[in-house]
Amino acid sequence: MEATAGDFLYVPKGGIHAFSNDADEPASMLILFAPGVARERYFTALDEMRRSGVNLTDAERTTFLASHDQYMVE
Repeated sequence: MEATAGDFLYVPKGGIHAFSNDADEPASMLILFAPGVARERYFTALDEMRRSGVNLTDAERTTFLASHDQYMVE
């Protein structure tokens, strides 16, 4: 499913989903978890890695994602 600025996408509980940006321009999105689940550490860790320039190996990425109940989709 493609989305554009202002679109609302709903993922039901347990729904399998993924996001990507295929445009040549940067994109942003707002994610709302309701009811809220403990996801803050996941996003904080991603930001810390981005700021420090850390590049995980495939195995490290898989372990990191799994520790936050996240999985790569290809």
